[in-house]
Amino acid sequence: LAAIDLDGTLLRSDGTISQRSRTAIRAVRDLGIVVVIVTARGPASVTELATDAGIVGSAICSNGGLIVDLASGAVLRERLLETETAIQLVHALRERLPGIVFAVEHEAFAHEPGFSAWGWEPPAGTRVANALELLEDPATKLILRHTGHEVEAIAAVARELAGGNATVVQSGGEAVEVTAVGVNKAAGLAEVAAEHGIDAADVIAFGDYPNDVSMLAWAGRGVAVANAHAEVLAIADEVTASNDDDGVAMVLEQLVA
Repeated sequence: LAAIDLDGTLLRSDGTISQRSRTAIRAVRDLGIVVVIVTARGPASVTELATDAGIVGSAICSNGGLIVDLASGAVLRERLLETETAIQLVHALRERLPGIVFAVEHEAFAHEPGFSAWGWEPPAGTRVANALELLEDPATKLILRHTGHEVEAIAAVARELAGGNATVVQSGGEAVEVTAVGVNKAAGLAEVAAEHGIDAADVIAFGDYPNDVSMLAWAGRGVAVANAHAEVLAIADEVTASNDDDGVAMVLEQLVA
């Protein structure tokens, strides 16, 4: 099984999937290798990207909080963030980091006024409201953003305040993400691999950011792209070329060879 992160790993910096990557993915699938997207993204954009990449089956979204059927878009399994924990964390973070803004994600993305990240414009009709109101509905992920603090600092404060009641990860250079206790990419990947009867030793995983560390450590072969965060480079079994130089495709081509 090949487990592949999207942003910063398979996707180039402009958000596209190269033809070389599509060809390499098709070639390993033709050999019988299962290809699984494992991403921080919610399910909304993942189905379209999977279709573009030629990937079928299920995808692991929201850092392991959701497992989604790519054909139908249906959520197969969900690991929800405990509402009371999330509400308490919002209150505590507002006190410690005045000016912090939040987004909330489940099957859809919603956000507070003023939340902006990733150079991405949420689709028309996206719900905009106070985080406490958004958390009245089930949530897989709470997303933290503060333009006055680095993500490392935000994550450190969030971990301190959450204690052992939630999982806090950095999944990019602009935001910090909070999921339920025990939710991470490794846990979601272990579930999907087990469904296919595949052991960790027979999994290769690709990633670039600290939220990928758990799955690269769990997989028998963990591959960091050259543009990866220092934490990922430190634990990876090997380093391939960058996302813009088709590093994932290069390793997949070697598997085929």
